[in-house]
Amino acid sequence: NAINLYRIGNFFHRMKIPFIPKVFELLIRLLFNSVIYSETKIGKGTKLAYGGIAVVIHKKTVIGSNVIISQCVTIGGRSNHKELPIIKDNVYIGAGAKILGPVVIEEGAVIGANAVVIKDVLQRSVVAGVPAKIIKKI
Repeated sequence: NAINLYRIGNFFHRMKIPFIPKVFELLIRLLFNSVIYSETKIGKGTKLAYGGIAVVIHKKTVIGSNVIISQCVTIGGRSNHKELPIIKDNVYIGAGAKILGPVVIEEGAVIGANAVVIKDVLQRSVVAGVPAKIIKKI
């Protein structure tokens, strides 16, 4: 699973060992066709569905605990925006979703499959569509 390789690389990154984290990043790219940097902050209990196939996560993104990230998800920046997404605890991100720019995904939110999130998502909300809109409150 890509998250396990990330965790090992992140451990070496936190220990300030320079070369080994890059080896784990390369393994993630080769084995899972994903880009997950060792510098990224990902909380405990976070899981990548289907091993993390085709997931792209920007290195300065912050992801909370117990987040489920499905396959083919992109979490990153947007043109003309320096800030990156912050994803809080207990969030579910559906397959193919894109979370872009300076957005905050609040605790307990659900991002639908193939949604493009470019605005903040409220706590315990279900969003879907392009661009993503709230379709339900949990």
